[in-house]
Amino acid sequence: MFKRDLELDRQWQELLNALETSLGKKPKDLNGVLFIIGVQELGRGARNFSKEEKQDLMHIAICKVLSLAGYYVLEGTDVEGWPHWKLVKKLPHFDLIEQEKLLKMHVVEYFEKEQGWTF
Repeated sequence: MFKRDLELDRQWQELLNALETSLGKKPKDLNGVLFIIGVQELGRGARNFSKEEKQDLMHIAICKVLSLAGYYVLEGTDVEGWPHWKLVKKLPHFDLIEQEKLLKMHVVEYFEKEQGWTF
């Protein structure tokens, strides 16, 4: 388990560095990366978002990355173009550290599959 954690940490740092190169700014944490994914998945480009919209973008990102493991499926988009997801597989009960690892693992996978990046 420890070796896998080290590998995930290495991949995560490489992802943050790649995002810094791509965007000109390094995300501070997982939430920053999720926000970037949410904006990308919404497909409207960068703009100012309200606090509620930022929360919705984070939700979109979480659903998208966890869809890679079959937890969510895209139901469609609403009239404003926001994607809506449906939980189809019960999420495992993890403590916060394990939840973060699960998300990071699937965020790395997202950038590998969706962007063609390698870490």
